[in-house]
This record gives sequence, structure tokens and C-alpha cells, in this order.
Amino acid sequence: MKDLDNIPALMAEIGARAKAAAAKLAIASAERKHAALIGAAEAVWKNRATIIDANAKDMIYGRDKGLSPAMMDRLMLDEDRVRSIVDGLRAVAEQADPVGEVMTEWDRPTGLNIRRIRTPLGVIGVIYESRPNVTADAGALCLKSGNAVILRGGSEGFNSSQSIHACLQQGLRDANLPEDAVQLIPTRDREAVSEMLKATQYIDVIVPRGGKGLVGLVQREARVPVFAHLEGIVHIYIDKAADPEKTLNVVMNAKTRRTGICGAAECLLIHEDVVDTIGQSVIRALLDKGVTVDADMKLDFIDGTAKATDDSWGHEYLDMAIAAKTVSGLDEAMDHIRTYGSNHTDCIMTEDKAAADRFTHELDSAILMVNASTQFADGGEFGMGAEIGIATGKMHARGPVGAEQLTSFKYIVTGDGTIRA
Repeated sequence: MKDLDNIPALMAEIGARAKAAAAKLAIASAERKHAALIGAAEAVWKNRATIIDANAKDMIYGRDKGLSPAMMDRLMLDEDRVRSIVDGLRAVAEQADPVGEVMTEWDRPTGLNIRRIRTPLGVIGVIYESRPNVTADAGALCLKSGNAVILRGGSEGFNSSQSIHACLQQGLRDANLPEDAVQLIPTRDREAVSEMLKATQYIDVIVPRGGKGLVGLVQREARVPVFAHLEGIVHIYIDKAADPEKTLNVVMNAKTRRTGICGAAECLLIHEDVVDTIGQSVIRALLDKGVTVDADMKLDFIDGTAKATDDSWGHEYLDMAIAAKTVSGLDEAMDHIRTYGSNHTDCIMTEDKAAADRFTHELDSAILMVNASTQFADGGEFGMGAEIGIATGKMHARGPVGAEQLTSFKYIVTGDGTIRA
């Protein structure tokens, strides 16, 4: 029985066990990892009633904590969402195993053959909020990429995460892989996060997945390298050459499909030439859907809009609300995105290829979209099966972080008694 009162000792024990498990998982066969993931998927579906019952406790906890409707939606699991978890586990299982892949190979005039080969990172620490499905996504991707993982879920999803974690461990047991390859911190105590952030002897990289407060804390205090999943200040620029029907459909989906995910649109930038046509139609449709629109002065003629303030720009609403601003053209739109964006996901609606090319060439967000809903900013939709998060930094991993992004590489240099002159 773990001592939950002595957090430093608890975390040291978890870290040491993860490091030992990582050494075994790094050399596990693709077949065994595949079996573990399929077994975990079967266990999740078999135990779906238990998982949903556990989630019901979390929903009560979330309501008592005063979570917003959008955050409650992120927390909630029903049978359809459990099925999505199962589908995600199976999708990751069926992907090609990245470990051992020869990334490139070449011969040197000296007679040496050099290969660059994918290898696991080691032990990954994942710190996340609210969404219990991240327990499965992160566990699956780390397992697939040969990494051990230490999961620290949000206090709101504590019971759901425990139930899902138990299924992951069942899959590991059935495949004769170490259970310690996927560990879930068994306490809500925040001291456990502080211990993770300084556990350089055990953890090779930290992946924070949550709001600005969590990511900022991790970036400030971590001694371990960090793959930052920053907030999604997602913009859609409606160009003067935008198609009205496409634009209406994309904006409505990008904002209202699920407001609490990081790919939800948070700011509309509308070319001044289409304010009275496409822009007005889109804003009225959003208002009719119940979305609050914080609009600038050039848009306040539209009944029902609220007055935008300086705080409206660069704001992640994660709710049925959006900012709207008029811009003179593509240059002003890109300047606004550079100033207020988070390098997560941004979109242009246009039929002008030259404008689309400039938008994607000159902006440097991790994901840039043309005439497509920003809700596609998701590893599953990218064909990765799942994701740990959307990395908004520029080092190592960027955009959706799937199994391949959770690997590093090593060089295998082969000679035949070769010596250097």
C-alpha cells in the first residue's frame, strides 16, 4: 500500500518503478504492445458501466466545484464517449510501431554505414485537467512508442481516470508487460505535481495539457524538459474572397460543435469589404445559436452583439462566446494573430489561392487551416489515433503529439575494422 501522506517518497517510488519499466518496454516487441492495447480496449468496453458510474461521481465533484458548462462537457463520459476511447485505443494499436524505424541511412567514403533509428524517450510525465479520456490517449501513445508514463489527471476526473487506468493495466498484464509502464498518481494532492516537475532522475519529459494556469506553472517550475500544450487562441480570418456558404458552415462548426476543446474558434477577423454581407450573416447565425459575440465598433450595428474590450483579444473563452474584429485585409489579420495568438491553430476562409498561400507561408502557428473547421485540430483527425496534446513550442514536437512524436533517435554506425586517418 502506497503511503499517500508522504508525497516525496510516493513520487520517488513511482518514478523508480517507471524507469525500470521503461527499460523493459523500450525493447518490447511490436506484437506485445499491440496485444496490450487491444486488451486495454476490450477491458474499457467490458467495464464501461463501471467507468460511467465513476464518471458520475466526478460530475458531482465538478458541479460542487463550480465548473463551467463547457468544462463539465469536457469531463462527462457516456457510452458514446467510452466507445470513442475504445476506438482510439484500437486505432493506436493498429498504427505502425515507430520504435526501431530507420529514419534515414547513408554510406560514407570511409566505408561507414550510418543509420538514424527511432528510439523511445524513456519516462514521460503527463499532467492534464478535466478530460478523463486523456488517461487512455496518453497511456496508449506512450505504450505504443515504448515509453513508460506517469499520469497526473485533474482532480475533477479522479474517479474516471482510475477506472480507465485499471483497464490499461489489465491490457499490460494480459500481454505480459510491466504494469508500471503506465502509472496513475493515486492522489489529488498538488504536491505530487511539484515533485514531478523536479524529478529529473526519473522523468525525461513533461507534457502539460490544460489551461493557461497549468501550463504556465509547469513552464515556470519544471526542471524536466517540457512539451508545452498552450491555450488555443484560435482565429478564423474571413477574407474578402471567402465563399459565404462554406464560411458559415465552417465558423458555426468551429465555434459551436464543442466549445470546451482547444481547437474551438475564439476570434473572428472579418475583412472590411464583407462586413455587411458574409460577416453580418455569420455573426447573426452565431447569435441565433446562443453565442455571445464581443464585437468591435465597426460591427456594433448588428443587434445583440456585446462591446469588445482590450481583454477580448487573445482570450480563450472555451464557452459559447467569441470575439469579432474588422480588419483592412490579410496583413492586418496576420498582425493581429501574431500579436494575440498562441501559435496553436489558425484558419483562413478564402477562394483566393494567393491569399491562402501567404497565410500559410507567413504565419507560424503549429496548425494552419484553409477552408476547414479548426475543430479538426486533433491527433485522431490527423490519423494519429489519438494525441497527448497540441504542442505549441518549436522544439522536438509540434502540433498534435502522437506516438511518433514521442520518440527520439540514435545513430547506428557500422564499419568493418574501419579506422580514421
